[in-house]
Amino acid sequence: MAEVGSTVPRRELGRLLRQTREQAGIGLEAAASDLEWSRAKMYRIESGQTPIRALDVEQMCRLYGASPETSEVLISLAKESKGKGWYHAYGAVIPRWFQLYVGLESAASHIRTYEHGLVPGLLQTPEYTAAVARSRPGITDEEVAKLVELRLERQRVLARRRPAAPTLDAILDEGILHRSVTGMAEQIDRLIAASEKPNVSIRISPLGSKLTRAAVAGSFVILDFPTQGARSAEPTTVYCEGLTGALYLDRLEEVRAYAELWNHISAEALSVEASQTLMRQIKERQHD
Repeated sequence: MAEVGSTVPRRELGRLLRQTREQAGIGLEAAASDLEWSRAKMYRIESGQTPIRALDVEQMCRLYGASPETSEVLISLAKESKGKGWYHAYGAVIPRWFQLYVGLESAASHIRTYEHGLVPGLLQTPEYTAAVARSRPGITDEEVAKLVELRLERQRVLARRRPAAPTLDAILDEGILHRSVTGMAEQIDRLIAASEKPNVSIRISPLGSKLTRAAVAGSFVILDFPTQGARSAEPTTVYCEGLTGALYLDRLEEVRAYAELWNHISAEALSVEASQTLMRQIKERQHD
């Protein structure tokens, strides 16, 4: 039967199982032999081509000497990969600290992100990140500091050399730049500076833009993945984050809908140069 729903948890499970095996210093064939599986089965599991039982993941974790925390994540992903669709609710089955999206982001070769409410995480200054974090009820100063630290670590992906850093194309609603946020002047400077990098494009969707389905869809990210040797690229994945969870979509018709929406938004957005000019004007008028 044809499989429906997102393959994201299965693909991430395969990636993490491969990393755990390699960290243990165990070769693919040696692991297959110890598990009494064929090399082909191991390859299918690690490349996310086939589901795997939670019991089998437990066996692999014991062989690799995985920590209890890592084992919990891998077993949870194995259970999730059996579902027909996938909605990842933070803190439910998978522990809150495990950020699936970050793994996908680091594996992507091209990231397209549309934001109507916040500056994208990859482009935030520490002060802006802290201001966003403090909007959460009951958050402590220690938790804010940790979120800022994690955000800065995540941003290293845009400057890495091996593998090559992904290309980031970001479109931001102009309204984001008008918000009264601590450190907004420095945040706009950061956006302008980032847009000068060869692998980063930042464009503004002006307030006078035509109404599009983006008003219904909200913010979203489209992730494209590279071809690895003879292996075909992983399927393009759309990520949409909400207040209590995140949706991962990779079915062809879902991805096509968001790709078409991206094209509509892109057609209305200003050029990189015009966007830089507008950002400078907003900073001078409102935030200096």
